[in-house]
Amino acid sequence: MLRTPTFNLRREERTCFSAMDVYQESVQYLESQHIAVVEEPDMLEEDVFPEEAVSCFLSPLNTESVDFPDTPTMCSKEEMLERRLTVLKGILESEEVYLRELDTLLMPMKALRASAGTSQPVLSSQQVQTVFYQVPELRDMHQTFYSGLKVCLSTHCQTEIGPGEEAGISCRDFELVVGDLFLKMVSQIGLYGGFIENYEKAVEVVRKCTNSDPRFRTLAESMMSNNGTDKARTTYTLEALLYKPLDRVTKTTLVLQDLLKTTPTEHKDYTALQEALRLSRSFLSGVNESSQSKREVTLSRGMRRQLMRDGFVVDVSEGERSLRHLFLYTDLLLCTRFKHANRGKQDQYRFCWYLPLAGLRLRWVADKERPPDTNVRLHNIRSKLYLLHQQLLQQLRQNSKASRGLETRSRKKLEQMELMLLTHSTAYRLELHSPSGKSHTLLFSSLYELEEWREAIHKLTTANIETVPPDLLTLTSSCVKLRMTQQPPLHSIYAGLHKELLCGTLSVAIDSAVGLQQPACVYVCAEVDGYRFYDQQTQTHSSVLSLNPHWDQELSFQVDGAQNLRVLCVSQSDEQSDTILGKTTVKLESKTLNKRWKKQTLQLGQVELTLSLKYSPHPLSPPSSTIQQPPVFCVPIETVAQQEGVLVPHVVRCCVEEVERRGMDEVGIYRVSGTSSEIGMLRAAFNNNLREAVKKLRSAEVNAVSGVLKLYFRELPKPLIPTELFESLTRSLDIQDQNSRLVSMLPLLQSCPDVNRHTFLYLLHHLRRVSEREHINKMSLQNLATVFGPSLLRPPMAGDGHNGPTVDISQEVVVQVQVVLSYLQCNNLPEAQLSLPHDSDTEDETTHI
Repeated sequence: MLRTPTFNLRREERTCFSAMDVYQESVQYLESQHIAVVEEPDMLEEDVFPEEAVSCFLSPLNTESVDFPDTPTMCSKEEMLERRLTVLKGILESEEVYLRELDTLLMPMKALRASAGTSQPVLSSQQVQTVFYQVPELRDMHQTFYSGLKVCLSTHCQTEIGPGEEAGISCRDFELVVGDLFLKMVSQIGLYGGFIENYEKAVEVVRKCTNSDPRFRTLAESMMSNNGTDKARTTYTLEALLYKPLDRVTKTTLVLQDLLKTTPTEHKDYTALQEALRLSRSFLSGVNESSQSKREVTLSRGMRRQLMRDGFVVDVSEGERSLRHLFLYTDLLLCTRFKHANRGKQDQYRFCWYLPLAGLRLRWVADKERPPDTNVRLHNIRSKLYLLHQQLLQQLRQNSKASRGLETRSRKKLEQMELMLLTHSTAYRLELHSPSGKSHTLLFSSLYELEEWREAIHKLTTANIETVPPDLLTLTSSCVKLRMTQQPPLHSIYAGLHKELLCGTLSVAIDSAVGLQQPACVYVCAEVDGYRFYDQQTQTHSSVLSLNPHWDQELSFQVDGAQNLRVLCVSQSDEQSDTILGKTTVKLESKTLNKRWKKQTLQLGQVELTLSLKYSPHPLSPPSSTIQQPPVFCVPIETVAQQEGVLVPHVVRCCVEEVERRGMDEVGIYRVSGTSSEIGMLRAAFNNNLREAVKKLRSAEVNAVSGVLKLYFRELPKPLIPTELFESLTRSLDIQDQNSRLVSMLPLLQSCPDVNRHTFLYLLHHLRRVSEREHINKMSLQNLATVFGPSLLRPPMAGDGHNGPTVDISQEVVVQVQVVLSYLQCNNLPEAQLSLPHDSDTEDETTHI
């Protein structure tokens, strides 16, 4: 809903005082330098806003940020007129700001003109004329338009003003007729032609005198203007203020476009606004856009405005996502709307918004999980994209005249579907916050791409470069010539051209990292390119707080047309946005990858990451709908390990790492139970999403974490120590000598399946470390064996192929506890292997990047 704006009754009075102050400050400065000033009798009353111009229609919505879609939206006439009124109020506020800037620019003119007739002039009369050429006329033109628009709006609004209170405005009629005001103003837009023609000379005088005369430099670098609030004032340079008219002449066309969009065709204003827009566009097309002095501007420390980076991003405005072409200049960020021209014509860019880089704050966050309906929609797009791609490949193979026509249509549909997917499958947002209060949000599907933009922007924001307001006309128009990126990042335009690219399954085994400057919870994000039929990004769970994180986690991609693997190392934070520690790109070549694991060491900033790659080429099936992660609990341990590509399931490792991080000194750890509700919550999380489960694990009560680990072993369909070993282990317990008993039991352990054996060994080493803190946590080896024995070892059941005598229940518990205790007491237990070996047999295949 659009809100009726509020206003402060004394704003114009403050503006008047500000204008007077600027003039007085100029006079006082010149007099302090012993420069005589001849006071002019007309003073400044006629140069400020008239007293009757009460600012009762000033909306906080600035016209330049109004960005209605190009395609007509289905809305009622009342809604359309309501938007129109909002645009008009924004225009009124924007005009007030512009007039205030022009007044600030004109204040020194009177003082400088007065000093020109003395023996020590700061500027000559001719220089004063050159610097301020056509500015008074432009100010008068906009003052007339501003006053007329205010009267029209006041006629259609009822204002109730209480003593010392802000006024409330209730609009009674949206049928405003203002087209004649815009037409009259635009008919005088030729005044800007003289200003633009003279602009180079004016800037030359300002720069020359700034360098040669310290009196003028002090004046030209400290132009003060009240920004409309009680205390805040803005400091401008004279050159920055001279840019304001150049900025404004472009905005006039943009304002008319937005106003025409919200004016019904049957409205009385429609024809007049159409004509005003035609005249404005005609004027702009005649402006010389190739002038170097207008395309570039000198910033502080002699730097020039240059284009540093550009590319296509998704911009969010009022909840709507739009693909935009973003341009990063030395001192500002410019967002434009790209319009592809018809054959024989030049592409065009339309201004959307810009933000100065000075003081700009950046923050990136991962988007929350998409709602189910969004996932369904994205799956449908991917499925259609896949079918279109198959059709296109078939048409390319036929290579007939008829198929070429179909090929063109298929390629166009393919690009449209990929654009749609690119716009709506974003996973990260980059928030931009300006000191002026303006904020914008950009969306990215790639964390790597987001980090490239963040790095480039951050590097420039720390340079403290003074921002000179841009000439939006020239800056936006020059985007076609300056752009380095021609098209959105669509892979469909290469359909059928790259036959050597990866198509099949790419597996990435993330091992470990070294080089952290301080302990951190770290995760690794991996991204692939190619067609967007399948998920192109995944990441490991977050490690425990450590200087040398280990993951031993296998990530898998279905790839079609992949050329690059991008890897990022990210430090996780609960209080603020995560920090990207480093990133790199690995070139994927089918001739160097095969079904054997190939180990690589990557340098990501200061972090050195070890991973392994393997690739299995095969024809791909159509994309399936998003399948939920297979469950972990109540599933055979070998199945879970196989799904995860490890020897010790992640649920075991994550719980053990968390207990060792903060539960080793907890009295009764593993004996005192956590709350059943929290244990149930963590169990469900591990069954649905490993990354989210690890995140919840970090904040859960530590007894709930230990409870999840006990529950996992208890719910295994088959015990961790195979049932068929029960009788052999029972007989081993009869051996009285401990060393002899262990000599008998260790071979039995070696006979266990790999996953069972390594998981059991991993748990045993952990429980031994827990018992080392027995003096604090009160958990001896005996206590730990009593807790875990019944979950890890179970006797055979009658009817399950067991024909021997059944074991008494009391004897059963004794055996379970004593077996686990015996293994815990063994001093030469083998070390556990966490994952399958991912490096190859030949050492020369290890690559350092």
